[in-house]
Amino acid sequence: MGVYEELQARGLIAQVTNEEEIKSMVNAGKAVFYIGFDCTADSLTAGHFMALTLMKRLQMAGNKPIALIGGGTTMIGDPSGRTDMRKMLTKEDIDYNAACFKRQMENFIEFGEDKAMMVNNADWLLSLNYVELLREVGACFSVNNMLRADCYKQRMEKGLSFLEFNYMIMQSYDFYMLFQKYGCNMQFGGDDQWSNMLGGTELIRRKLGEDAHAMTITLLTDSQGNKMGKTAGNAVWLDPNKTSPFDFYQYWRNVDDADVLKCLRMLTFLPLEQIEEMAHWEGSQLNRAKEILAFELTKLVHGEEEAAKAQEGAKALFGARGNTTNMPTTALSAEDFADGKISILDLLVKTGLAASKGEARRLVQQGGVSAVEEKVTDIGKTFSETDFSEGQLILKKGKKVFHKVTL
Repeated sequence: MGVYEELQARGLIAQVTNEEEIKSMVNAGKAVFYIGFDCTADSLTAGHFMALTLMKRLQMAGNKPIALIGGGTTMIGDPSGRTDMRKMLTKEDIDYNAACFKRQMENFIEFGEDKAMMVNNADWLLSLNYVELLREVGACFSVNNMLRADCYKQRMEKGLSFLEFNYMIMQSYDFYMLFQKYGCNMQFGGDDQWSNMLGGTELIRRKLGEDAHAMTITLLTDSQGNKMGKTAGNAVWLDPNKTSPFDFYQYWRNVDDADVLKCLRMLTFLPLEQIEEMAHWEGSQLNRAKEILAFELTKLVHGEEEAAKAQEGAKALFGARGNTTNMPTTALSAEDFADGKISILDLLVKTGLAASKGEARRLVQQGGVSAVEEKVTDIGKTFSETDFSEGQLILKKGKKVFHKVTL
């Protein structure tokens, strides 16, 4: 089985411009491909997993990845999948975020001479002369076609700014430049990027008379069609300081039964034959499949040692062999107690389980908080040092989020 056929079998391929040509190039290790990453935060998220693992799979098959950091396009903001305009970032913010991205990408991709490379589209976009750009590429784009693109539809409902309208041209220009500078002959991206990617292949064809190719990756969604990679409305980050290895493990350990096999196929490097054997698993065996998924992905991002620690911490939560050593922990000091006591609301905010006392109050009132294995229903509940068994107390938010508090 070639790498292209494996991508198909894992359910990763959504749309392609020329399947036979792409299959031939990818299987022969002849693809020089790029995936773009706009630097809108200082960490990649679980939502980037599809792109990162695809780059790794293709590099292992001899193809050359280019990680394109969007130092220029981030200053505009991609309207794809948005109903509001993205926050405007400074150049300093973007440069810092780009440096964070590279450190995380190195867990997936091998950078170096004749291996993977990282480039920044700020190198050519920020020095463009507007009139020259209009003359060079403006005639290659039909406004009528652009307005029909899916990437603009949601923003059109609330008002698409002219700034965002230029995003497709900028992304297309990226492909045009990469084709000329580095021999980049393919672009990969999420399925919501299809229109932007076709713009690039068309620009190359019209300006250079050459063929370039595009392939979109299936978006990672759950059985209800929602994008995966978020928990309680917040992103699952690859940075351990933003999402701890334990919480990262717990996110994947707690995916729905209907999603576990799909995640194993799409995100892990386990052989397909091994994954297909799990298709017949039920009950406790299915929980074992979730543990395998969580361990494999945590190992990929944080290393095997952290994955093992997270697994041990998770086992402790379910009464299995294990300990709470690696559970997310907050240490209290004497200053956190007033008259020898601390309220449940203060505890929830202090541990980060709630962003504010108002949110903490709603969690308690909705029955979503437990302490020492007992549900907390009183927003006035307080704890003294004697409530900390052996100097610790375990808080639980919802069914799956645990936190240890120590003295």
